[in-house]
Amino acid sequence: MIARALGIKVSEIYIYPLGGITKLKMDLNVNTFKELLIVMSGPIFQFLALIILINIFPKDIEMIKYYHYSILLFNLLPIYPLDGGKILNLLIELFTPYKLSIKISVLISYLSILIIFLNTNIKGNIIIMIVFLLVLIIKEEKKINYLYNRFILERYLNNYHFKDSKIITNKNNFYRNKKHLIKEKNKYYLEKEYLSKLLKKY
Repeated sequence: MIARALGIKVSEIYIYPLGGITKLKMDLNVNTFKELLIVMSGPIFQFLALIILINIFPKDIEMIKYYHYSILLFNLLPIYPLDGGKILNLLIELFTPYKLSIKISVLISYLSILIIFLNTNIKGNIIIMIVFLLVLIIKEEKKINYLYNRFILERYLNNYHFKDSKIITNKNNFYRNKKHLIKEKNKYYLEKEYLSKLLKKY
């Protein structure tokens, strides 16, 4: 609902036993705080659903709370691309380049899986969950270069207006919410000029 209110379309919704993942049709260069609002709307609406269900089924409060908090906890794990992983990634993006932020998020995701594995009684359902999460992380890791190339292409094709600016010296160091001045061999390039030169090489 929040995504639609902000003019962003939903392309796909994947439903899993412990929650779901929503794919949105939006630029990768969309404002970080705008996407953060969209991602956080999921857990917020889940709390609203909890309140509604408790009032509709007062005799089943304990069962409703159990399933609610199980799904919420799972969805807020710092594992990309779950909501918790997305929120963490968006916060990291505020301080690091776009491509590096995804790499850090993927690394934290692997570490989170390891912590779950070492601190949980290994049962069939836990193993299935760990394997499922590992598959998600590996898929996201394989997409890093594709996402970054799309991110760069969007900046070349569209006219974004960012308030903050930054000087960078590496084509992999573009930030999400900044415009850039690129320094290369003691020469400075405006972002569009540099990207035009870069894309001609491919």
